[in-house]
Amino acid sequence: MKSLRPGKSTSASVENITPFGVWMLINGKEYFLAYSEFPYFENMSIRSIFNVKLLHGFHLYWPELDIDLTVDNLDHPEKFPLRAKTSLKKAARAQNGGLIST
Repeated sequence: MKSLRPGKSTSASVENITPFGVWMLINGKEYFLAYSEFPYFENMSIRSIFNVKLLHGFHLYWPELDIDLTVDNLDHPEKFPLRAKTSLKKAARAQNGGLIST
């Protein structure tokens, strides 16, 4: 069966990694993920940050980092005031050489 209209293509790519955050291009729109807002990307390997998948046109997934975000998280961060504790612990572990102080 053939579709009546071709669907629009969806894509996500990391465009640049800076000392302050990650620049991404998602469906033609540019986003900046500052480490102050997304600390789980800081001190991670470049390869693992660049390995991002866009699923269903709105779900961003970094398989090597086990991080999930939606495009809505980036468009409307005020809707998502809580941070995942496990992601913050992972970032702390990376900064402390694998050790987490409790």
